[in-house]
Amino acid sequence: MVLKVVSTAVTTILPSNYYVHAILTLFTVLVVRAFAQGRSTNRERDLHARVVLVTGGFTPMGLTLLHELASRGAHIIALSPIPIDSPKIDILINLLRSTTSNEHIFADHCDLTSPNSVHDFCTKFLTGQEHRLDAIVFAHEYQHIGAWFSPMEVEVLEKERKEGSLATFLMTTLLLPALLVAPVERDIRIINVVNPFYAAAVPTFSPSFDALLPTQSSRFLQEGRRSLRMVVFTRHLQRVLDALPSGGQVPKTDDSASTIPVVSEKEQKSNIVAISVCPGISRSDTIAPLLNADLSSSKTGTILYYFLQPLLRLLVKSPNAALQSVLHVLFLPTPFKRGTAKPPTPTSSSIENDALPEEILKPGALYRECAVVRLHIPSPPDPLKNLPGKGEEKEQEEGLPDDGELGGEVAGRLVWESFETALKEWEKANPPTKNNRSTTPPSVDTPTS
Repeated sequence: MVLKVVSTAVTTILPSNYYVHAILTLFTVLVVRAFAQGRSTNRERDLHARVVLVTGGFTPMGLTLLHELASRGAHIIALSPIPIDSPKIDILINLLRSTTSNEHIFADHCDLTSPNSVHDFCTKFLTGQEHRLDAIVFAHEYQHIGAWFSPMEVEVLEKERKEGSLATFLMTTLLLPALLVAPVERDIRIINVVNPFYAAAVPTFSPSFDALLPTQSSRFLQEGRRSLRMVVFTRHLQRVLDALPSGGQVPKTDDSASTIPVVSEKEQKSNIVAISVCPGISRSDTIAPLLNADLSSSKTGTILYYFLQPLLRLLVKSPNAALQSVLHVLFLPTPFKRGTAKPPTPTSSSIENDALPEEILKPGALYRECAVVRLHIPSPPDPLKNLPGKGEEKEQEEGLPDDGELGGEVAGRLVWESFETALKEWEKANPPTKNNRSTTPPSVDTPTS
């Protein structure tokens, strides 16, 4: 009886002569959605006892990242722009601990719009009892800045973008000394998560923050400049790391007692790998801010965002799908570490196993859809070439040969110098006070509850 009722209802709603059309439509929808969600990582990694510092951890994708790291046993320090004793942070941290059965999840306060707050956190971390770091994930610059329905001026939005990038640069340079003195066997990764509009800025790329934008430049171009500048900075950071004395960076190949075989020192000269990764366009971190989907600021944007949900869920990534490229660069083996995904078998020799092709992480590269992006950025004119002999002296002093990737050494150096100049201005505009510089800060390992 029940089957007859169901059959009658289905036949009434969808006549039998439309079954083929319905199946083809459903198949097309599934294919389009699978394509829109992008590739998923096919790698896995045990993160027990690995300490990961995460910025932007309380955004939609950031919370997904915290959950994925915690479920694999990582020790997590999530930086929060609001006080960690607030109910929101306390509830989220306790929820992550209970759902992942991982008590090693901690929050610490760090306002990335303030250089004093960044200095305070880094000082507190470096002077604490434990200052091990296996990875730093700068995820705060991924979320889109600048909505279509927002009355905010371009200068205000550019200031917000600039402060986010300067916070990444400042924290990297402050924590880098601690990473450099870590044991050479330790696999350390610095991951900068960038927004997906970098390609829009390639034709007009400028290393300087002060470069003038077109008066009617789109939000995508403005976001693209921020993203592309960070991609170039990350590549240059890897050049700097590779130029350091290799004796203290890469495990020796002639050490028979070493358990870390070197694949090729030409591919990686440091145990610290800097990577930029683009998760693509996500509905929570890209589309929602773009539409200003926030009831407190725009009811129109919020209504439009929820009205478009069926289409967005079909064509735009979810936070979990967007996260796959970030997880991929965290899980891939680095060039001097052979992967453990295919261990030797009793029936195969070590030579045969060594000969198996395996994907390895490319230092300094830009990743998207779990693969390296071949992005051509024109190299800007080198101002040092205008001075006789200065170009050669600069290269000899820094030991940074021009590899031609992502704008080459010139673009990387100019971006780095632009960051240094802007950082001085940012710190000058925000002088330290007694109220924001504590003398005996609490340990970052203190739980939030």
